[in-house]
Amino acid sequence: MSRLVFLLNGPNLNLLGKRQPQIYGHETLADVERDCRALAAELKLDLRFHQSNREYEIIDWVHEAREIAGGIVINPGAFTHTSVAILDALNSFDAPVFEVHISNVHKREEFRHHSFVSLRADGVIAGFGTQGYLLALRRVARLIDDKG
Repeated sequence: MSRLVFLLNGPNLNLLGKRQPQIYGHETLADVERDCRALAAELKLDLRFHQSNREYEIIDWVHEAREIAGGIVINPGAFTHTSVAILDALNSFDAPVFEVHISNVHKREEFRHHSFVSLRADGVIAGFGTQGYLLALRRVARLIDDKG
């Protein structure tokens, strides 16, 4: 199984560290990428790290991952609650998918309690701050190793 993992981030995550730090913390997306790349190297994973405010780009990356990746870690941002299209794309991916949310979405507004992505995700990590990305990478690596 491929040791390539796509780590996908949805809308507004480019503002991480600047937008609502009381909810999302002070770490930037560049900090998240740095930490994920360091852990990926330790776990002997290759990492493709992407962020987009455009739904179609996330869908295109999921389609690309279908052919070459051993897993997807996705923080779909607000697309979590709205995108059947991302769900459909993820349903075409035959390896592990982990959904990550920096905040505990279940302690927030009612509309954030529903996730289309969770219908496909093999696991959901919410409320662990940016450490959730690292937890998800560790789980993907374990599943890849177990299939090895």
